[in-house]
Amino acid sequence: MSLPFLPGNSFNPNLGRDKFHQPHHFDYVNNVAMNTGDDKKYKQNHSNIPRGTGAMAPAWVAFDKQVLKFDGYYKESVVERGSENYRVHAVRIYFYLEDDTIQVVSNKTTNSGMPQGTIVRRSRVSRPPPNDSTFYTIEDLNVGAQIEMYGKVFKLCDCDQFTRNFLRKLGVRIGEPEEVPLDPYNKHRKTEQEAMQPLRPYERIDKLGQFLEHSGHVLRFYLLWDDTSSLFGDMREFVLHYYLADDDIEVKEVIPNNAGRDTVPMFLNKGKLPKSVGGLPLPGKRADRTVLNVFGPMGRGGRYILDALKSGALAEEFYTDADLSVGSVINVWGRKMLICDCDEFTREYYKTKYGTEFQPIKVDRPTFPAPQREVPPYNGIGIYEDTLGNCDSLLPKPPGRDFMKFMEKDRNGLESNILRFAAVLLSKSKLDRERRFIVSLFLSDDTISVFEPLRNNSGITPGKFIERGRQEKPGQEKFSSKTPEFYKPNELYVGAKVCLQDFNFYLVDADEYTYNYMEKHSNEWPQANIDLVLYKLKSVLGGKSAEEVSAAVGCGGNDVTTYEKFRQGLMSISGGMLTEAEVITLARYYGCKPEQAVPAEVLRAAVQESLRRANFENFADLKKALMLRDTERSGWLFAAEVRKTCLAMHINIQNDLLSHFIARLGEDHGGNVDYNKFLQAINWRDYPVPISSSIPVPIRFDAQWTGTSEKDGVKQVNCRLLINDIF
Repeated sequence: MSLPFLPGNSFNPNLGRDKFHQPHHFDYVNNVAMNTGDDKKYKQNHSNIPRGTGAMAPAWVAFDKQVLKFDGYYKESVVERGSENYRVHAVRIYFYLEDDTIQVVSNKTTNSGMPQGTIVRRSRVSRPPPNDSTFYTIEDLNVGAQIEMYGKVFKLCDCDQFTRNFLRKLGVRIGEPEEVPLDPYNKHRKTEQEAMQPLRPYERIDKLGQFLEHSGHVLRFYLLWDDTSSLFGDMREFVLHYYLADDDIEVKEVIPNNAGRDTVPMFLNKGKLPKSVGGLPLPGKRADRTVLNVFGPMGRGGRYILDALKSGALAEEFYTDADLSVGSVINVWGRKMLICDCDEFTREYYKTKYGTEFQPIKVDRPTFPAPQREVPPYNGIGIYEDTLGNCDSLLPKPPGRDFMKFMEKDRNGLESNILRFAAVLLSKSKLDRERRFIVSLFLSDDTISVFEPLRNNSGITPGKFIERGRQEKPGQEKFSSKTPEFYKPNELYVGAKVCLQDFNFYLVDADEYTYNYMEKHSNEWPQANIDLVLYKLKSVLGGKSAEEVSAAVGCGGNDVTTYEKFRQGLMSISGGMLTEAEVITLARYYGCKPEQAVPAEVLRAAVQESLRRANFENFADLKKALMLRDTERSGWLFAAEVRKTCLAMHINIQNDLLSHFIARLGEDHGGNVDYNKFLQAINWRDYPVPISSSIPVPIRFDAQWTGTSEKDGVKQVNCRLLINDIF
C-alpha cells in the first residue's frame, strides 16, 4: 500500500545527489544533429528488411520510388442523427519503403459535403500509447491487420500485386482479402436518388458520342456572295466552317487589302444556321416546352401542365453536312452564297461518307484596273527622293544610299576613286572659252563637282563653280513627278560634251589616275578598251593599205612619230569616226615611255628599312649560313642560294623586294653574288643608308592637279606596232 501524497509522507528524490545538471539527448556530432543520449526512447526504429546479395546500397537508393499500397476503411461514429449510427470511409494507405513514411488518401464520394483526399500527409506515424515512442514499420502492415493512426482505426482489406509480391519475398504470410463494407448512408442516398422523379422531365439528347468521334474535325468551304445588284455592292468572298462535333456553323469574311471595309473578327458567329429565315417570332413562341394550363398562384405553389406532344413547338430546319456541297447555294440569313470550293480534308470526308467528289467552280469576277499611284511633282526642296519620302509616310525618313557601293568606291589609301577631267566652256564669249575647269566625278555616289583653278590676270575669282551633287541630263522637265535621269560615270570621258546646270562643258583631258582607272575598268568605258578600239579602227579604215596609214600618221621611214602627227593622221584617215578618248587609248597603248629603273641605293634603303622595322641584327648567323653553302670558300654564291638562305633565316623582307635586290647585285657577274658585299649592303646597324626622297611611287591621286601638267603625257607613239596589229 502506497503512502498518500501529503507533506511528510513523500521522499526527496534529490537526496544524495551532488550534480543537478539537466541531461540532454540531442547534440551535434561532426556538425550533424543526432541523438547522443543513452535513453532508447528517442531512438528511431526502422523496418527490418533482410539484405540480399550484391552492393550494399542505402534504403533511399535501393527502394527509391517503391511504394506499398493497401486498400482499407475506417468507421466514423454519428451520434447526432437518429437514422444512422456510423459511416464507412474507404481509404488507400501508401507505405514508402525508402523512409518508412505513410500516407492515407480517402476515396472521393460524389456530393458528400465533406473534405476528401489526403487525410494523413506523408510522414512517419507513431504507434498508439504506450508505444508512442516508436513508429509504424513494414512489420505492422498486412492484409487483415488493424492500425491506429491519430485516433482512427484503419482496417487493411486488400493490397495490390506489387505489395503482395514484396511481402511474400520477405516471408510474410499474407491474409485473405476482404470486402470493404457498404456505407449505410450512401446506400440510403442511392435508394432515394433512384426513387426521385424530376418535376420537369426534359428529353435527353445524347451528343457525347458525336463529340468524341468528331472533336476537332472542321469542314471548310469557300463561299462567294454576289451583291452587285445592290447599290455600291460587289462580289465578296467568305469562308464557312462547319463543326462536325456539334453541327455549328460560322462564317468569316475574307477582306482583301485596301477594300475599304472594317475588319471584323466574324461575319456570322458560331451557331445553328436555319435554312429558311422568316419574321421574328413573338416572345414565348420559341421555347423548349409549352405550358398547357396553369392554375394556382404564380411561382412557388402553382400548378402547371406541360405539353408532352409539343403541339405548339415551331418546326425549324438547320443546315447539316448533308446540305453542303460545292456548287450549291445556301441562305445565310437572307444572303444567297455560292459554295465554290473546299479544302482537302472536306473532300476526303465527303468522298468517304457520301461517295461524292467535288470539283472547284471558277467564277468570272469583274476586273478593274488598279489605280496608278500619282506622285506629286518635285517641289524644289532637297532632292527628288525627299519629295517621294514625304508621300511614303507621315514621318519622312532620309533617303537611303547604296552603302555597299559607298564602301567599295570610297577613298582607300592611294585609291581615291575620283575621276578628274580638264574641261572648257562651249560658249560664244571669248572670255569664257579661255577659262579652264576641273570636273571631278566621285564614284562612291556618282556625284559631280566643278572647280575653277587660279589663272593669273584672268580677272575671275577661282574656286568652286558647281556644288557637288548628282547632275541631271539636259532636256528634262525639272518640276515633274518623274525622277529625272542623271549623268553616269561611263558617260564622262575625254572628248565628251556634258551640260551641267545649263553650262556646256567639253572634256579635253584627264589625269593619269583617271586614264589608268578607265583602262582597268574597260568594260564600263568602251573608249578605253584597246580591243574594241582596234576593231573599230579596222572597220573604219576599210580597204586602205598599210602604206597609206603609215603616211597618214607621219611615220615615214621611222617607226616612231609624235603624238600630234599621230592624232591628226588618225582623225583625217578615219574621217572623224574616232573620238578623242579612243585616239588617246591607242596613243597610250603604243606610246614610247622611258623605263623608270629604281636606283640601287633606293633598293638598298628599302631593304635596310624593312630589317630595321623587324629589328633584325643577327648578321653573324646569316654569314655562317652563307659560308656553309659556299663549299669552295670562294665568297661567291648563286642568287638563288642567297635567296634560299635568307628565307631559311626568316628575314622579314618582302619576296619581290628581296629577289629584285639580289638580282641587281648579281647582274654584272653572271648571276653570282658576293655574299660579303650582300651582308655589308643589308647591315643597317654598321652601314646605314638614309631613305632617299626620290623613291618612285605608283600612280596615285594628285590633289594639286590643275589639268596643265604634261610630265606623264604621251610624247611619241610607235606607229609601226599599231600597223602590224591592224594588218
